[in-house]
Amino acid sequence: MSFCLDQRLQNDTIFLTDFSLCRLLLMNDKQYPWLILVPRVANLTEMHQLDLHQVTLYNQESMAVSQFLVDCYAPETLNIAALGNIVRQLHVHHIARFTSDKAWPKPIWGLYESQPYSDREVSEIRQQCLANESIKQLLVAPK
Repeated sequence: MSFCLDQRLQNDTIFLTDFSLCRLLLMNDKQYPWLILVPRVANLTEMHQLDLHQVTLYNQESMAVSQFLVDCYAPETLNIAALGNIVRQLHVHHIARFTSDKAWPKPIWGLYESQPYSDREVSEIRQQCLANESIKQLLVAPK
């Protein structure tokens, strides 16, 4: 069985790129710099289901995404979390947080209605992301 992105993730996010293991998505809510890594493995729901090679790839990709968020946004902290309560497919949120953000210090889930990005904003974020040195090192060459 091949990888298929959960419908809710498809509806709520914007595709940025694919790494060796994960798909990188931008949460379509400009209130928070918020990226999601989704391992492209069929029927995956929990981190412990990854094999050791996949765990290594995931860790490299997570570190690159984290470094991108630090480089571009200089957050006060990063929230990194895998929650499977609503979307069972394994996906890991990487969120740049600031004491000045609307939800601080609470978790961001479900507090406020999303504020979608404009096409221009998405284009700028995609360009920043793909130009970032940490991200560029992990990009998969097109087939």
